[in-house]
Amino acid sequence: MAFFKILKKDTKSSARAGVITTKSGIVKTPVFMPVGTKATVKAITNEQLYEEGCEIILGNLYHLYLQPGIDVIEKAGGLHKFMNWKRSILTDSGGFQVFSLSRIRKITDSGVEFKSIIDGSSHFFSPGNVIKMQYRIGSDIIMVLDECIPFNEDYNYTLDAAKRTMEWAEISIKTKNKINPGGDLKVFGIVQGGFIKSLRKFCAQSVSQMDFDGVAIGGLSVGEKKEQTIEILNYTAGFLDNKKPLYFMGLGDPAGVIEAIENGVDMFDCAMPTRISRNGSAFTAEGRVNIKNKKYTYDYTPLDETCNCYTCKNYSRSYLRHLFKSNEILSSILLTIHNLHFIFNLINQSRDSILSGNFIDFKTKFLKNYIKNED
Repeated sequence: MAFFKILKKDTKSSARAGVITTKSGIVKTPVFMPVGTKATVKAITNEQLYEEGCEIILGNLYHLYLQPGIDVIEKAGGLHKFMNWKRSILTDSGGFQVFSLSRIRKITDSGVEFKSIIDGSSHFFSPGNVIKMQYRIGSDIIMVLDECIPFNEDYNYTLDAAKRTMEWAEISIKTKNKINPGGDLKVFGIVQGGFIKSLRKFCAQSVSQMDFDGVAIGGLSVGEKKEQTIEILNYTAGFLDNKKPLYFMGLGDPAGVIEAIENGVDMFDCAMPTRISRNGSAFTAEGRVNIKNKKYTYDYTPLDETCNCYTCKNYSRSYLRHLFKSNEILSSILLTIHNLHFIFNLINQSRDSILSGNFIDFKTKFLKNYIKNED
């Protein structure tokens, strides 16, 4: 069975609906992958994720390598058994974490030397060993090691990082073919190139010509303005192999997600929906709300009148505000359930609108309400 199959293309945009088949199950696209960095999606159980229709989650090699360690997970029977997750898992190589910890890492052509955030010990990731480690823990989809850079770097710095990322991509493919020849191991390449269009084009074309199972757009949503994100995404998409699944790394803002779907992106991940839950914020059809606001003290309506998630069916804004102000754990749990439900529902409605041929109408209507009324 084909790894990726496109079922329907939108006639007025590059949006498409498809299916990814991994060794762990079927994943309908477009798809949002909740971030389970340390083998858990924060403040929600696996069973609750199943109930929400979640078909794939994301884990992070960098954090899993440091704790509990690759040996522990491998001896447990792999990441799926270790965390009792019965559906698909994509694991990131940790390139972004290395980027964000710039003060305690050193990048060379061979890989990345870094210090543990737990005990300060020294470690080394090479493009080959991150593929091997993700294979050992049984990931369904493996990400290559890449060099993610700040959005405002100059041409020469960006060029060096782009070339290094492409060299590592070649090593990653050779490693895959060596450890799993003709097998079911799926590896995605990553497009870098900063915000310099000629380098984005170079990376997009280079990765697309390699024997990867999917293509990820990296190095965006790293501090730049939203307009810059969409501009570079629009430009980059034109040079990608769109016969493969396209993955926008680190995008979880509802408005950004639906813009990216229009540009042909199939997969998304981001900690944003769960992180803002712990900070007292929630997505609604009429924009993002901050439950800490005093105006919700006597508001006994649901977070979102149009939402049928567990939280909205059972609790009011007033009660959620009380929980958050009281530092109750239930606040994070209820807001996480709602925010993930909102993103899953947005993705499902987008997919349905592509299949029925009215995606642009759906997108226009959603953004009109969402952006106009943001809290």
